[in-house]
Amino acid sequence: MNLLDFEKPIAELENKLQDMKQLADDSDASVTQAILALEKKIVDLKKETFENLTGWQRVQLSRHPDRPYTLDYIYEITTDFIELHGDRGVSDDKAMVGGLGTIEGKTFMLIGQQKGRNTKQRQMRNFGMANPEGYRKALRLMKIAEKFNKPIVTFIDTPGAFPGLEAEERGQGEAIARNLKEMFKLTVPVICIIIGEGASGGALGIAIGDRVFMLENTWYSVISPESCSSILWRSWDYKEQAAEVLRLTAKDMKDLKLIDGIIKEPLGGAHTDIKWMANEVKRVILETTAEVGKLSVPDMISQRIEKFCSMGVVKE
Repeated sequence: MNLLDFEKPIAELENKLQDMKQLADDSDASVTQAILALEKKIVDLKKETFENLTGWQRVQLSRHPDRPYTLDYIYEITTDFIELHGDRGVSDDKAMVGGLGTIEGKTFMLIGQQKGRNTKQRQMRNFGMANPEGYRKALRLMKIAEKFNKPIVTFIDTPGAFPGLEAEERGQGEAIARNLKEMFKLTVPVICIIIGEGASGGALGIAIGDRVFMLENTWYSVISPESCSSILWRSWDYKEQAAEVLRLTAKDMKDLKLIDGIIKEPLGGAHTDIKWMANEVKRVILETTAEVGKLSVPDMISQRIEKFCSMGVVKE
């Protein structure tokens, strides 16, 4: 089991509970009462812990190795997902996945960054950091969805676009900028959901939508806490402080009106009950698509543009 530091006190109590249950005699009323009391204590500790997480702790939870990734959600909520490959220019970027899938009888184009579970997969997926061809593949799939009038759902989970020299030489900045421009003009509903890390332009490259949601224990920022700490303090030691200053949690983003809603996670995080989490994501997708789908195309595009143009503060 992969445990984060703040989860260890809960795990210790849960281990103690398991030991008590194994040794308990059903006829011993005092032991039964002790087990019930310990179970209540564990529930109370979980609620207290996960309802009062710091910004850095939510960052840690968003990176939990057991957390569901894009393909986990896609396979859980669709009945017949067909993955599409390649940007028709350079290659097929494995860090960006996408394809057509059916949710409750309705076809969607589903796109997102994909991380790996083990060393081999992480290398293949480039740790979820897409190259320019990944963003061009995503745009190609969006254009296919537009052509056949299919709603688009994007899943954002990346520590950033790949920063290598070869990526810059192939036009990383241009690829992301083109996605931003083209996504504003798409004539079909676009729903964006941050399921893990939402870092910088790497996240924004597939995050221009009619509605943008964040799962409860995710983050969305121009820079990671570690990188922010290394720039401001010349050390990663201040990453926890940086996470608070950046105001990168879902609650912060909602308060700043940078996202449209927060999708609740099960107690302990999305990885503790993947099926429940996937059902919540599916519910939000269906409800939001139905809502946005009622708008005319000109109204939908103008509202999408206005939504992003109204963000931020201008001072002269």
